[in-house]
Amino acid sequence: MALQVSLSNPPSLCSSSAGNSALSIPSSSSSSVVPSSPSSKPLKSVRIAGRAPRRGGGGGVVSCGVETAVPAIGQVTEVDKDSFWPIVRSAGAKTVVLDMYTQWCGPCKVMAPKFQELSEKYSDVIFLKLDCNQDNKPLAKELGMKVVPTFKILKDNKIVKVVTGAKFDDLVLAIEDVRSS
Repeated sequence: MALQVSLSNPPSLCSSSAGNSALSIPSSSSSSVVPSSPSSKPLKSVRIAGRAPRRGGGGGVVSCGVETAVPAIGQVTEVDKDSFWPIVRSAGAKTVVLDMYTQWCGPCKVMAPKFQELSEKYSDVIFLKLDCNQDNKPLAKELGMKVVPTFKILKDNKIVKVVTGAKFDDLVLAIEDVRSS
C-alpha cells in the first residue's frame, strides 16, 4: 500500500533556543497522511541532492531515476545503474559528460563545483554524475572505471574520451574537442 503525504504549509527551517538548526513544522499547519487508492498513479519527483553552492547561483545536483530519465539542462544530473543508459540513449548526438566519483574521494570533492560550473557554461552538453558505490559497482565496472575521479565523454552512445584524475584543464579541452567534432 502506498502512502501519500500532503502538507498545507511546508516545513520551515528555524533556529532552536540552543542555537542549532532544526526542522520544524508550524503548529498551524495541517498535515495528513492518507493511503492512495489503488487506481491512483504513483507520484514522480525529482529531488535535489548534494549541497547548495557556497557562493551565489542556483546550482545543485538533480537526482534522476528511470521514471524521470530526463536530464536537466544547465545542471548536473545524478544517475545510477538503472538510469544511466536510458539517458545516454535519449541524448542522441548530444555530448554527454559523466563524472564517476565516490563520497570519500578528496579530488572528487574538489572537482564537483567545477563540474557544476561547466554544466552551466555548456548548455548543449548533458552533465551526469555517478556515485561509484556498491549499488552502482556493476555499471562502474562496465564503464571500465579504475580510479576516481574519472570523466567519460560520450557521443552517439559511445565513450569517445576519458579524463582520469582531477585534471580540470584536460577535461575542458576534451569537452571542447568532442563538441567541435
